[in-house]
Amino acid sequence: MKNHTLLAALLTLSLGSCNKEYLNPSSALQPQVVTSSDGLITLCNGLQYRYSAGGLLSVIYNSVAAGGLSTRELTILNVGNIEEYNVSLGGGSVTNANGVVRNLWTQANLVKANADLVLANVGNAPEAGTRSGIVAYASIFRALSLGTLAQYFEQVPLAVQENAPFVPRAQALQNAVAQLETAATQLSATPVSADFNAKIVPGIDLPNTLQALIARYSLEAGDYDKAIAAAGRVDLTKRSVFNYDDNTRNPIFEVAFGNRNVFEPFNATLGLTGALTPEAGDRRLPFYIRTNPTATQNLGTGFYTANSAPIPVYLPGEMLLIRAEAYARKGDLPNAVIELNRVRTSTATATFAGTLPTAPPGAGLGPYAGPLTAADILTDILRNRDIELAFQGFRLADSRRFGRPAAGTTGAERNRNFFPYPRTERENNSQTPTDPVL
Repeated sequence: MKNHTLLAALLTLSLGSCNKEYLNPSSALQPQVVTSSDGLITLCNGLQYRYSAGGLLSVIYNSVAAGGLSTRELTILNVGNIEEYNVSLGGGSVTNANGVVRNLWTQANLVKANADLVLANVGNAPEAGTRSGIVAYASIFRALSLGTLAQYFEQVPLAVQENAPFVPRAQALQNAVAQLETAATQLSATPVSADFNAKIVPGIDLPNTLQALIARYSLEAGDYDKAIAAAGRVDLTKRSVFNYDDNTRNPIFEVAFGNRNVFEPFNATLGLTGALTPEAGDRRLPFYIRTNPTATQNLGTGFYTANSAPIPVYLPGEMLLIRAEAYARKGDLPNAVIELNRVRTSTATATFAGTLPTAPPGAGLGPYAGPLTAADILTDILRNRDIELAFQGFRLADSRRFGRPAAGTTGAERNRNFFPYPRTERENNSQTPTDPVL
């Protein structure tokens, strides 16, 4: 992967808030960066760096930590990691000064604001194929940022301005989808140029990632027809990943599953109990859980086994489960079971880039044999999502969407429903909403 030291420095901004801060740090540098194709591509590479790398500061690290520790998917190994430990306690232990919450909010908003900067200036790239690549790339990271924020917060600011107003999370998701659709249309009409491909960090399949994210966020926003159609357009044989090396490291391996051991899987069944307990013989569990870790390893494996291990942007199984869930929520139970069984009965082997995995093996289970009711089918879809998409930050949002026992209720499966807004936002933006109780 390219050395991103310069990119990181270029995009290092104040950690203050109210969204006016989420801009390029130097007005002297900004005109040079956004007025040329090379500058805009440099900013695009920086979007990926800030979202996916940088250890404790990365959006990926904080999303995986927040989603996993709040739902018993992950457990703390050392209570001295106080920010993560408080997330694992949940409730009032998660304050608006919490570092995981602050970094998740600030870094995701920063990526989104710089993506907006790229999109606003893409006309400065003279070649049409380069413009389509820039629009697609910036739209992907804008959507990932808004989608991540919508997983953890009830409302999200869209505008980049002082005292930016907030919108409900569903509106933020719809906004992200609309931009992705614009990018997909432009990319279809004008293929990416060789110049863009030569200068962008490799790994992300633009056309398939655009459709995968349209499907993901349409499902969360409740647009089931759009989710079904977009997921069906994804080529499930293609892989789209964030790439790493020993300089730009896989953040979950670097911070948690490697030598530092901040957290690990809750247990050998991913903390799933009751109706969500994994079935015997599920071939995905050994992929995600080490059965015999060494003295320097913890239970966690999957996509976090080395500094250079790629992290998938989406998985083929996610697309099938999106279609299954959307059909079930529409009341089309036969089609829901067909898509669910494509995941359950898959005997595919794990896919690899060299020696490092990019998709888990098929579950290798029998077809769904439970009651043909929406509630029962959705429960099995959730169980399969919790296993197929382990350690990818989806579990808290999934728990809410599937109506699982909420924080503060009997048998709670999550310790928060949403997170409080960081103090840095509240102190600098008078529009910041009231914090949720839980």
